[in-house]
Amino acid sequence: MSTPTIVFDIEVAGFAWEEVDEITRGYLVNREKDPARRDNVPDRTALFPGLGKVIAIGMWLVGRDAKGEPLDRGMMLLEGAKEDEHAWEKVPGSKLFRADEKQLLARFWELVARKPGGLPRLVTFNGRGYDGPILTIRSAQLGVKPTRDLVPYRYDIGEHCDLADVLTFQGSYNERYSLDYWCRRFDIESPKGSIDGSQVARAYREGRIEDIGEYCLRDVRATAQLYSKLEGTMLPLFKGGPRG
Repeated sequence: MSTPTIVFDIEVAGFAWEEVDEITRGYLVNREKDPARRDNVPDRTALFPGLGKVIAIGMWLVGRDAKGEPLDRGMMLLEGAKEDEHAWEKVPGSKLFRADEKQLLARFWELVARKPGGLPRLVTFNGRGYDGPILTIRSAQLGVKPTRDLVPYRYDIGEHCDLADVLTFQGSYNERYSLDYWCRRFDIESPKGSIDGSQVARAYREGRIEDIGEYCLRDVRATAQLYSKLEGTMLPLFKGGPRG
């Protein structure tokens, strides 16, 4: 039995600056040497490990099921009052699961754990540099045990294929470009919408949680489409890449 490929992305609402203890605030400000960036530190708490709440985890299945049928469907794990999995009309072909943050994290680790056919391949865009570490650290903070390493050996994409890393040839090419940029280069509909990553905390405070979920899942779907474009072209060139 083959295991599917799971594309994922997260959204984090950074803690309000006034909720961060004074010693940590001083440390974060003082370690930033660029004066312009120093002024923006209070607005960037979601980027610091352990200083944000995981409020959305978007996932998209690609590949083929046990019967050889193509997989192309999504799942949104969204913070909020408990709701069992059900179809989500905001993003066609997806389901929605709502629960508190700890339950979302536990459900994520359950979905990406080893299956009878093996360990699912994970696909992200900058997941080695952000999503993987943040999910692992936040889970530890809340007492949730991870079921796998989200940041395994960099030069083998068999377990975790980070497309942002692939498109820099694993660091050989110095310039990095956004997901939106690469979607436009490969004729994929841009996932950009009414929210971007810098607006997540504000949207969360305004109660626009489903808008955040929709934004996150559209990002994931675009990442899945980019993966499909690269699966039979570039990815076989890398160690652990798909074959055949």
